[in-house]
Amino acid sequence: MINRQLLHPESIVVIGGSNNVHKPGGAIVRNIINGGYKGVLRIVNPKEDEVQGVKAFHDISELPPTDLAILVIPSHMCPETVDRLAEDKGVKAFIIISAGFGEETKEGAKLEQHILDTCERHGAALIGPNCIGLLNSWHHSVFTKPIPTLHEKGVDFISGSGATAVFILESAVTKGLPFNSVWSIGNGKQIGIEDVLQYMDENFDPEKDSHVKLLYIENVSNPDKLLFHASSLIRKGCRIAAIKAGSSESGSRAASSHTGAIASSDSAVEALFRKAGIVRCFSREELTTVGCIFTLPPLTGRNFAIVTHAGGPGVMLTDALSKGGLNVPKIEGPDADELKSLLFPGASVANPIDILATGTPEHLGIAIDYCENKFKDIDAIFVIFGTPGLVQLYEAYDVLHKKILECKKPIFPILPCLHTAGPEVAEFLKKGHVNFSDEVTLATALTQIMKTPKPASPEIELFGVDIPRIREIIAGIKEDGYIAPELVHQIFECAGIPMVPEMVSDSKGELTAFADKVGYPVVAKVVGPVHKSDVGGVALNIMSAEHLEMEFDRMMKIEGAKAIMVQKMIKGKELFIGAKYEPRFGHIVLCGLGGIFVEVLKDVSSGLAPLSYDEAYSMIRSLRAYKIIKGTRGQKGLNEQKYAEIIVRLSTLLRFTTEIKELDINPLLADEDNVTAVDARIRIEK
Repeated sequence: MINRQLLHPESIVVIGGSNNVHKPGGAIVRNIINGGYKGVLRIVNPKEDEVQGVKAFHDISELPPTDLAILVIPSHMCPETVDRLAEDKGVKAFIIISAGFGEETKEGAKLEQHILDTCERHGAALIGPNCIGLLNSWHHSVFTKPIPTLHEKGVDFISGSGATAVFILESAVTKGLPFNSVWSIGNGKQIGIEDVLQYMDENFDPEKDSHVKLLYIENVSNPDKLLFHASSLIRKGCRIAAIKAGSSESGSRAASSHTGAIASSDSAVEALFRKAGIVRCFSREELTTVGCIFTLPPLTGRNFAIVTHAGGPGVMLTDALSKGGLNVPKIEGPDADELKSLLFPGASVANPIDILATGTPEHLGIAIDYCENKFKDIDAIFVIFGTPGLVQLYEAYDVLHKKILECKKPIFPILPCLHTAGPEVAEFLKKGHVNFSDEVTLATALTQIMKTPKPASPEIELFGVDIPRIREIIAGIKEDGYIAPELVHQIFECAGIPMVPEMVSDSKGELTAFADKVGYPVVAKVVGPVHKSDVGGVALNIMSAEHLEMEFDRMMKIEGAKAIMVQKMIKGKELFIGAKYEPRFGHIVLCGLGGIFVEVLKDVSSGLAPLSYDEAYSMIRSLRAYKIIKGTRGQKGLNEQKYAEIIVRLSTLLRFTTEIKELDINPLLADEDNVTAVDARIRIEK
């Protein structure tokens, strides 16, 4: 519940405000005053008559009605204080800085619940508890520093951790990244990250509101809400980047199959972000770098020019861009020769364009002009300009300032940190620019942006998937666990997923008759043990009935063997599709190379069911092994269209069968014509 009293209060009271600016109660009063708050500021402090020039009330009972209350008092005092403020003083918004609630003890959780119940009963907004506060252009109700530059078109930053928010703000300030608002939601008892996004989405004004949102998430409490409002904002023209912390804890969880070992809570987050169109980041430097990129004109292509006076950073940037699949094309021809003639002898224009340490601000401007106007294949320009000690940086950065304003192509300034050129860089940032102090971090951030797909279509691809019949089959299964191969075959048939001809039986005669019908060679696999290969339960290239009978006798002696599956043996490249149900998120669908490579290389891509065809193609093409699928070194490619179709059909059937907790198709055999499921397992829990 986000209301006017929280965002634009006409009056604020700080309960526990003090004269000691080195404590939260004093720091928050200082920040509100220094922030130019134009409303009425009140303080409650039983021991002081005046706090930082503001009259102090000794007790809540003395207060007049107030819009917003900020509590900086011990946790055990907060519930009663909230009760009195809501009931007697008409307070409609609370920011509780205090810690010691549900994040620590069960008793603290009860205090927290009491506060929430009071706020809900009185229609009041609640930020926290256990947070650093809320910062916007109207009031600076935070107790920390730094206070970033605020601008209505700056970044909206929402953080699940107050301490981490401070680190991220520090990283952003040195880059010149402006902010519109900073939300520290703390325990998020009433207002979480998803709720803030919902408010921003439902009240979005494209003319007045920020188009950039940065998120630091420790827990995705409502994936559906996050997906809906993040993708809605992005479709409205916003750009969103996020860190999801705590990705490794569940990644080491033991599981019973290939898919379970790979799919984790982190896979769910990855899939959710891809579906929403959120750029995923893994460090605060990367997050704030992405935020800075978002403030520049959008990229229209993947070709970059590098203008530098230092060869090393230019080479490192080139390597990092190439590693990320971005291009630093060679520049040559008459225009390149003309540019070279305008620079000092020894300069290089092949790209990177090295104007040398002796290059002047004028040379810098000329090189940028050629990239903007002459080199048509260039989509954006990196400018690396540090402190060679041979030119006046003020002049060079003034040239850079003017070119950024003039050029239609994005220009990425890579300047020294504030320690080596502090005054010059600070002056450049004051003009409204950003600075990328590390070229490799910039390239990594650009790679993440370029590989993030647009928000997926919310429509479900139902064509060719018989959902009613699939529901009948699932309803008829009475026991939890891995279902019989014939049921897997029936479900896949209803979903239009092609499977190799097969028969499961404990009768030797039935299996040899089937093999005679489909033709040799065939494959035999034991039914019962989960990992067939580990127990010798797979026999390939069986060429005769005698050979099949021998393998039948051998495999039926394997511990846990219930029957034998015989399949027509086909050839092709091994692919993999799997799925795992993750609570709150739904089914995570995985794809990649099949066979043992799934476990060894873990080169898999994840998506959140249901999937569109665009999502399926994006998953396939994001694999490191995509060149193998596409075809490389004279080998024919695989049928990518049919692979994508199976992924989509599988995701659709999963959307309507939450009883399926784990599914594994490994391998699918693929060539340029067909993609066929060879071995599949489905685990049910009702």
